[in-house]
Amino acid sequence: MRATSSDCPTRAGFVAVVGRPNAGKSSLLNWLVGEKLAMVSKKAQATRKRMNVIVMHGDTQIIFVDTPGIHEKERLLNRFMLQEAVKAIGDCDLVLFLAPAKDRLDHYEKFLKLNAKNRPHIVVLTKVDEVDNGALLRKIGEYSRYQDRFLALVPVSVTKNIGKEQLLDEIAKHLPCSPWLYDPQLLTTTHIREIYKEMIREAIFDNLSDEIPYETDVIIEKIEERPDLDRVQATIVAEKKSQKMILIGKGGSTIKRIGRDARLKMERFSGKKIFLELFVSVKTGWSKNKKTLSEIGYVFE
Repeated sequence: MRATSSDCPTRAGFVAVVGRPNAGKSSLLNWLVGEKLAMVSKKAQATRKRMNVIVMHGDTQIIFVDTPGIHEKERLLNRFMLQEAVKAIGDCDLVLFLAPAKDRLDHYEKFLKLNAKNRPHIVVLTKVDEVDNGALLRKIGEYSRYQDRFLALVPVSVTKNIGKEQLLDEIAKHLPCSPWLYDPQLLTTTHIREIYKEMIREAIFDNLSDEIPYETDVIIEKIEERPDLDRVQATIVAEKKSQKMILIGKGGSTIKRIGRDARLKMERFSGKKIFLELFVSVKTGWSKNKKTLSEIGYVFE
């Protein structure tokens, strides 16, 4: 770990975490912070909004910004997600570009074009446990032709716990000298309302397949916070009536399963009991309507 110096006693800065959908951004952040904060799903494009995750590393406060995967689709919601990623790149002190070790360089080359302000960046080779040493060395060799564009290349594996300290050390030395920007006890600046929303969305992704999770969202209607219990009322928004029936399930079986999974995630995070009420409503074409998207919380700039 990097030692403190008298001319730069503390460092702090924002680090955007970007990459293609399903590159492992949220898993990496949960691993670095040591808590389950960011939504994780095996399905691509699960993350929709930016989320700040704070990691203390010695004298350095690193504020990671989790972003939606970089992708291009016509749907208005997808355009919002790309906007979120591009804004994060432009606003941060440093960018981590996550590249699964099996990926070709196409996604990285697309990122270089999006990085219009030439923000300094580190390439993080993720999922290195999925390739052998020979393949890993060849992949590092492929990236070497762009070595004048990035600050460093760091291989990591979340599942095998490889590369965490090396990555944090590398990030820390590139952040500006600065007092810490937040209370060092904080793990995130994201409001509890947004965290609970993402945990309900994750339960939907875990319990339903195909397109339904992508065509749903969650509105937190009400939260009553007590010392030992949170009461949460939330509405799952679907695009079609047929999707509402699938979300509810026969005799309410599916909505009960989603609610149970979401409640357990929320209780593990909060450390207290959760009373969760889930409802389902239909807003036809919500993901393609700017006014409805704004009502749900996706504000375009």
